[in-house]
Amino acid sequence: MSTSSDTASIGDILQGLVTASDAAADGKISLDEMVSAFGNRAFGIIFLLFGLPNCFPMPPGLPILAGVVIIVVSVQMVAGADHLVLPRWLGQRRIASGLLRTMLDKSAKPLAYLEKFARPRLPLLSGRIMRRAIGVAGLALGIALMAPIPVFGGIPAGIAVTILGLAFAQEDGALIGFGVVVATPIALAVTSAMMFAIFQGAAAFF
Repeated sequence: MSTSSDTASIGDILQGLVTASDAAADGKISLDEMVSAFGNRAFGIIFLLFGLPNCFPMPPGLPILAGVVIIVVSVQMVAGADHLVLPRWLGQRRIASGLLRTMLDKSAKPLAYLEKFARPRLPLLSGRIMRRAIGVAGLALGIALMAPIPVFGGIPAGIAVTILGLAFAQEDGALIGFGVVVATPIALAVTSAMMFAIFQGAAAFF
């Protein structure tokens, strides 16, 4: 894998993906091609890519897709995989350049700011053990993303996934610790509270 994918800004990598998908015959790029472009930062950037859109109200279906992707990635992190390899049914899915461009346009400024904040530090908290901890957190957050809560249901888990993805991609041990110990439990608690409120409301009709 080229060194540039390991040192370039996440925004620049995403811009490269948009350019590559524009050049493709069908105007799309596969998830496998995206993972290849992310290099050694694939675990973190995939978390970030599928977490960030869920930080905002989303139509039904998209949080579920994001949850599936996060769970697949998290399983490999828990297993201690050194490189992300998506199952064929997922890796061959193709994303349109228009969707990538929309995501890039909406996330460019926040990403630029967040990348300045997140930086390599506390290497003991960004190693293999914490990779597994992020994987465990990701499994729980992926399930939370798929909770049947309309419109706003994916926001708490989306924020936590975004924090973990950014932290791992930037090898920021301090932010990883915050994501695992603080952001993830809060996200799960808020999601659980929303689910409880929905069930309580549904029970009132019976």
